[in-house]
Amino acid sequence: MSVSTPIRFPETALPNHVSDSPQGQIPVARKRHINWALKAVLPVAVVLLNGLLLFVLVSLSLAEGERHVVITIATGGAILICTAVIMVFAVFVRRPMLELQDKIARVRLGDMDARVSFADRQDEIGDLGCDFNEMVAQLKASREEIQRLHQTQMSRAEHFATLGELAAGLAHEIRNPLAGIAGVIEIVGRDLPPNSPARAVIKDAKEEALQINRILTELLDTARPKPPQFRVSDVGSTAEHAVMFARQQAITKRIMIELEITNTIPPVEHDPNQINQVLLNLLLNAIQSMDKPGTVRVSLEHEDDSVLITVADEGKGILPENLPNIFRPFFTTKGHGTGLGLSLARRMVESHGGTIDVASEVGKGTQFLVRLPIAREKDSSQQLAVST
Repeated sequence: MSVSTPIRFPETALPNHVSDSPQGQIPVARKRHINWALKAVLPVAVVLLNGLLLFVLVSLSLAEGERHVVITIATGGAILICTAVIMVFAVFVRRPMLELQDKIARVRLGDMDARVSFADRQDEIGDLGCDFNEMVAQLKASREEIQRLHQTQMSRAEHFATLGELAAGLAHEIRNPLAGIAGVIEIVGRDLPPNSPARAVIKDAKEEALQINRILTELLDTARPKPPQFRVSDVGSTAEHAVMFARQQAITKRIMIELEITNTIPPVEHDPNQINQVLLNLLLNAIQSMDKPGTVRVSLEHEDDSVLITVADEGKGILPENLPNIFRPFFTTKGHGTGLGLSLARRMVESHGGTIDVASEVGKGTQFLVRLPIAREKDSSQQLAVST
């Protein structure tokens, strides 16, 4: 049975200003400082105010000529004040911004050791520098982790490639003597008397030899997959062909296989042999999963730019812990299976630009969903031109 359990996280008390953040994002906690603009303008404002008061007091007690002198001095002071303001902004604002731009450019070029020098300032610009340094440190750590994982995956890929070549060579070497053994078994079985009890043993030996040959064939197909031979054709005919063969296997278990094509299926660019192998593998798995008479339903329908092929059975289902592993090579829950069928099926479907998914419920059955892209119009027109 399928059970969906919601994941609950422990609730933590957050500050009041956090709950009002957009889209539920938790803002970074910051220390409160006096605004940097206010800090830059405040000294200037104080100086200007004091100068204004002094100018008013002095100018009231002076004659007109002396008043011009005071105004000249005040003008010079204003110029000095403006210069001071510009210098303050240049030192406290513009210089950090230019440094930040330079460090961002270095990070863009791949230098993950770039750091700004104003991160220790006790204002908002200092917070900006601190955040930038922390962000670059996290990016550096993430890049190192990605590189480490990449190296690990490359090593594993090389290891599996070596094992694949070894397995393919070993399978090829085993098939040659196996063919000779099967031939000898055939000859010995022919020469035995009709009533000989050894005939049953010979029959079992032949079946085991065929089973070994099937395993080796699947292993070779997995290690050295053949590229699909694409052609634009009716995928419904391919599905009918697979259903026809599967029905021969289902007769003895009193299992019905129903094929339903819901609407007009457009042509699909595919390899009929490979897609037939995929569907036949899914159908045989469905038959083997059913311990009692029932029905396996195969349906085809057109969905947007793809054709959806569904294979649904009424079997035992797949345990939830096994679902993520069913497409892995050599994973099987059958005593006699090789675990290569579904892995090979997924590889074939993906080589067609499609996808294969599975949904299962223990005790109720399993459903495989194969999506194949439909042929483009120009491909269909080219195929029709060739056929005519």
